[in-house]
Amino acid sequence: MEKILDVKDLRVSFDTTGGEVEAVRGVDFHVNKGETLAIVGESGSGKSVTTKALMGLIPKPAGQLKSGEILFEDKDIAKYTERQMSKVRGKDISMIFQDPMTSLNPTMKVGNQIMEGLIKHQKMNRTKAKSRAIELLEMVGIPNAKRRITQYPHQFSGGMRQRVVIAIALACNPKLLIADEPTTALDVTIQAQILELMKDLQKKTETSIIFITHDLGVVANVADRVAVMYAGKIVEIGTVDDVFYNPQHPYTWGLLGSMPTLDDEEDQLTAIPGTPPDLLNPPVGDAFAARNKYAMKIDTQEEPPMFKVSDTHYAATWLLHENAPKMEIPEAVRKRTQGVASTGAFGENREGDTK
Repeated sequence: MEKILDVKDLRVSFDTTGGEVEAVRGVDFHVNKGETLAIVGESGSGKSVTTKALMGLIPKPAGQLKSGEILFEDKDIAKYTERQMSKVRGKDISMIFQDPMTSLNPTMKVGNQIMEGLIKHQKMNRTKAKSRAIELLEMVGIPNAKRRITQYPHQFSGGMRQRVVIAIALACNPKLLIADEPTTALDVTIQAQILELMKDLQKKTETSIIFITHDLGVVANVADRVAVMYAGKIVEIGTVDDVFYNPQHPYTWGLLGSMPTLDDEEDQLTAIPGTPPDLLNPPVGDAFAARNKYAMKIDTQEEPPMFKVSDTHYAATWLLHENAPKMEIPEAVRKRTQGVASTGAFGENREGDTK
């Protein structure tokens, strides 16, 4: 498949009163045209910082893009000036932020907020921009669009505000859409509607999506591929089936083991012990070693490379080294992945298709 985005050795740090925090520490991934890549991990793992770097939104001077390439359609936008990025941002790459109320200007009518990008990037006059804004609101499922474009954000519910934010993000037909936990602030019913809306819109527009979340149930529903982040690095990446049915990194095992399912008879989740490392002083070796009950001596001495599991699946754990003891996926984790399939969290019944 053709790549629309290729990120190589991305490193981002922040200057704080305590010293330099290495928030993103050498991240590599790509996004193909028309696919959805989900990036998952605990809070503080570097997910949002990574995507803000793609948008050129790292706050300066405290934040710095230390190194790396961000190849968007084979052009390294990491080297772009703010003026150059302003032409890309909103037009070719758009972002849906976590909280719609802070994403929208409370003093502007929603119609004007949608029209802004159309006038700037699409060079539309106000009449055409208004007509297109109404179309966009209808497309994202807001009734009475002609009337509602004249209203302010506080006159919309949380779910409707998020639909407005999606309409703004899609206004200029972006080639890449970044969704940073867009359903976190919404209740479960509205969350399902927003996810269904995004999948439907992607089919119509063929937009590539990077979906940031900590909710593995969401990942199962929306993603083609999954990248698992921990302590500023990607520790496992593969297709949804690779990561859910054949996870290789102990951190991925922990995430899957802590995921509730509808048919969980024991109703007992497996927690990951400890806390993420302090990135003021990143640990030597594997950053997950202190929380990993399967850790070996080498985990505290050397950082593991990305080992190839298959053509689509890679994981950074010494357990994949040819001389490492052979470890089976914990039974509790395997049961949970099968439970997710049987309860239909993948959007279809895949029971029996558990490799």
